[in-house]
Amino acid sequence: MSGTSAALQPPADAVKPVRHPDAPAPGEPLGAHYGQCFGCGGEQPHGLHLEARAGEGVSITAEFTVQAAHQGAPGLAHGGVLATALDEALGSLNWLLRTIAVTGRLETDFVQPVPVGTVLHLEAEVTAVAGRKIYCTATGRIGGPGGPVAVRADALFVEVKVDHFIDHGREEEIQAAMSDPDQVRRARAFEVNP
Repeated sequence: MSGTSAALQPPADAVKPVRHPDAPAPGEPLGAHYGQCFGCGGEQPHGLHLEARAGEGVSITAEFTVQAAHQGAPGLAHGGVLATALDEALGSLNWLLRTIAVTGRLETDFVQPVPVGTVLHLEAEVTAVAGRKIYCTATGRIGGPGGPVAVRADALFVEVKVDHFIDHGREEEIQAAMSDPDQVRRARAFEVNP
């Protein structure tokens, strides 16, 4: 990515990411981490409904179709929606590390317009880990997984405790997520974004 800030450059002591042994297998769908999530939740009528799959190593692939509700300029995806799609794909990587983390910094390049009706094909991977900091990168392509790059991003995620969400989230949603009898769904509800 051009112009990536110093804040997104891993330090010299950063290590290669290690996929958690209990992470979903390559090709396995990750599913929504929370039904109300704008990025991946199925309960959001105007959300992205991004569908991610585990990749090799600490990587994922994902897709979402740009709908009329996602446009900024007439007939084109809103840049903020595209940044949200990248952020969602990058956040999904934390499930492969089995780490609760939030977006600390996201830098996005918009390379070309993305028309309504387009399927955006996303690839994301963790590039390095340094303490609580997780460095990652993503691209969004149009016309297929090997098509031209339309958007790309570099990001820094920061590992947090579940208390981060309890302290800052709305109590009724936190309680509903924490009382889910499905242990995996309960854990995934607290995996990404501040």
